[in-house]
Amino acid sequence: MNNGIRFGAIAAAALLSGCGLNSIPAEDEAVKARWADVENYYQRRADLIPNLVATVKASGAQEKDILVQVTQARAAANTIRVSSEDLSDPAKLAQFDRAQSSLGFSLQKLQEAYPDIKSQANFTTLLGQLEGTENRITIARRDYNGAVQKYNTTIRTFPAAITASIVYGAKPKVPFAATTPGAEAAPKVDFGN
Repeated sequence: MNNGIRFGAIAAAALLSGCGLNSIPAEDEAVKARWADVENYYQRRADLIPNLVATVKASGAQEKDILVQVTQARAAANTIRVSSEDLSDPAKLAQFDRAQSSLGFSLQKLQEAYPDIKSQANFTTLLGQLEGTENRITIARRDYNGAVQKYNTTIRTFPAAITASIVYGAKPKVPFAATTPGAEAAPKVDFGN
C-alpha cells in the first residue's frame, strides 16, 4: 500500500506540474510587471523631455543674450568715428572710448562665459536622452509582448488550458499595438525658433 500511495502521489505531482497551477499566475504577474515597465518608460519620457527642452532653451537664451550684447556693442563701436579733426574734442574721444570699452566688456563676458556655453552640449544630451528613452520604450513594449505571448500560449495549451479556465478563469492578454494616429512617430521637439 505504501508503494501505491507513493506512486499515486508521484502521478498526481506529475499531472499537477504540467497543468499550469503555478505557472499561470507566475506568467500573469510577469505580464503585469512588463506592462508596468512600459508605463514607467512613458512616464520617464513625459517627465524628462520637457525638462531637458527647457534646459536647452534656457542655455540657448543666456548665450543668445551674450552674443546679442557683443553684436550690439560691435555695431555701436563701428558707428562712432573719430577723425583727425576730432582729436581735440574730449567729448568725441570719450564717446569713442565708451563704445570701445563697451565692446571690450562684452567680449570679456563672452570669454568668461565661453567655458560654460552649454547649449550645444545640452542639445547633444537632449538628443541622447530622447534616443535612450525611445529605445527603452521599444524594449519595454517588446518585453511586454513577449510576456503576453508566453502567457497566452500557456493558457491555451493542454493541460494548462483546463486549469487556466477552471481554476483561474484566465483570459488572453492583449499585446501592445499602437492605436493612436501618429503613435508610430516619436514626439516632436520644438525649441520655439
